[in-house]
Amino acid sequence: MKGKRKLVGRFWTYVFAYLLAIIMLAPLMWMIVSAFKAPGSTVTLLSKLFTPPFTLESFQKVLMPGETAMMGRWTFNSLFVAIVQTVITVIVSSLAAYAVSRIPFKGKKFITALFLIGLMIPFESIVVPLFDMIVELNWTNTFNALIWPGMNLSLAYFILKQFIDQIPNDLFEAAKLDGACTFKMWWTVVLPLSRSSMAAVGIFTFVQSWNNLLWPMLVAQETRMMTLPVGIPTFQSTFSTDLAVPMASNVLASIPAIIVFLIFQRHIIKGISMTGIK
Repeated sequence: MKGKRKLVGRFWTYVFAYLLAIIMLAPLMWMIVSAFKAPGSTVTLLSKLFTPPFTLESFQKVLMPGETAMMGRWTFNSLFVAIVQTVITVIVSSLAAYAVSRIPFKGKKFITALFLIGLMIPFESIVVPLFDMIVELNWTNTFNALIWPGMNLSLAYFILKQFIDQIPNDLFEAAKLDGACTFKMWWTVVLPLSRSSMAAVGIFTFVQSWNNLLWPMLVAQETRMMTLPVGIPTFQSTFSTDLAVPMASNVLASIPAIIVFLIFQRHIIKGISMTGIK
């Protein structure tokens, strides 16, 4: 009787999991199918969504260069900003976490408190003064404005510090006996052991930068400097009420983020949960 109840409970668990997966995947499938409909087709009715014809015309319109739609340029901007932000965030946050965790100096608690404050303050509350600074620096419509203010070092710092705190002191003592300096200990001890954690931080940073809308919309007013989240909505106004073309642009914009996630997905849980003892 007990085994039967356990089997029934497992059955309903799987049913709930599959239903939840279907609910989560339904909007994604709707977007993909709509992208292969002809421009101007009805994609808001389920009865007409899966009826032929299916075509690549919407993708051709998206990829066609023009004055108001520069998909290639927007993709380059998003990739460049996301990659640079990811590399800088991972390196700087790792060095900061290592310094606070392993180097004795006064003010360590104060630095940690500053990072904690950075997590508690919403970005929207500092948009106005931050934008004024960008205007004063004459950085509007430049990569400097897109890259530097958009980095989230606080979350990356806390994830990496939590990992570095768990690395055994014996490894650092052994490195000191071998004559390693402070930077070399980070390079030879912290960096190899924290690769999974750094990969997880890199994924979070890349996806956050790739999907960022508010800040690029404020500082990138010229078409050539727009990123994909800012440029894609222009298809809606350019091609009136046509939804097939914006859906095609969303499919293309989702590909890089999906590829990054699929390649590094095993590092997300592993990087956060694993300790320094292997």
